[in-house]
Amino acid sequence: MKIVYSVVAPIYNELENLPELYRRVKAVMDSNGEAWELVLVDDGSTDGSTEKIRELAQNDSRVRPVIFARNFGHQIAITAGWDYARGDAIVIIDADLQDPPEVILDLAKKWKEGYEVVYAVRAEREGESWFKKFTASMFYRIIYRITDVKIPVDTGDFRLMDRKVVDVLKQMRERHRFPRGMSAWVGFRQVGVEYKRAVRFAGETKYPLNKMLLLALNAITSFSYFPLQVATYFGFVSAGLAILAIPVVIYLRMEGSPQFTGQATTLIAVLFLGGVQLISLGILGEYIGRLYDEAKGRPLYIVREAPKEE
Repeated sequence: MKIVYSVVAPIYNELENLPELYRRVKAVMDSNGEAWELVLVDDGSTDGSTEKIRELAQNDSRVRPVIFARNFGHQIAITAGWDYARGDAIVIIDADLQDPPEVILDLAKKWKEGYEVVYAVRAEREGESWFKKFTASMFYRIIYRITDVKIPVDTGDFRLMDRKVVDVLKQMRERHRFPRGMSAWVGFRQVGVEYKRAVRFAGETKYPLNKMLLLALNAITSFSYFPLQVATYFGFVSAGLAILAIPVVIYLRMEGSPQFTGQATTLIAVLFLGGVQLISLGILGEYIGRLYDEAKGRPLYIVREAPKEE
């Protein structure tokens, strides 16, 4: 049987959400009247989610479990979903039900109109603090401005992609991944669909501030040289300030100004330049570290269990 839709959901400690996720995805996809599958990628869960995924798969052959050997991260789990999905259209959705499965039908409608990437745009965000909304808004807009690819603002990983798009993405095996940026980079016909993001159904967020910062770092270093350019700008600015300061300091010292005697100004200048150098070295280190990870050539993930290909 030809699979039309593959719904991919990365799972990490989502035991309370899994039954409701399955129920709502099943209701939505059955109402569509076309063949579908639900690919559940277990990213090293420790709360019993793995056993629940196996149970769902036993009761419904359309549920296909992909069980990681350990936790590899949300972005890698999405990649595994791409690798194991068999449908003509692949939908990425979060398991916490903040992305309502009912929106899949709206995404599918645009796909049938000829669009090859249909991304969901967060018009409203329920149940989130002002800090979360503010930082998320700033993140998307900064990324949009400084990256080489124009990534749509207020979008997450919730989207539908045509098989030809996913086949291209499967060839991109970089370790530090930013799927929403990758899907924008490949091109094709793309369009957004607005939706109201719901409050998490159960459990706690898997993206606290530290993980959001890491995601932002991956996004910037994967699609922009802006941090390296900032280091260069710092160098030019500090050099320019030094050149302008030389005649001023000479004049004030000749005038006998007490503020410019001793080593205070020298120490300040050394500390400033040392700080600029350390920041620049840190930025370079981030890029070099990513090159080192790529050079090792390790697999992106290791699967303990995977569905057999039919």
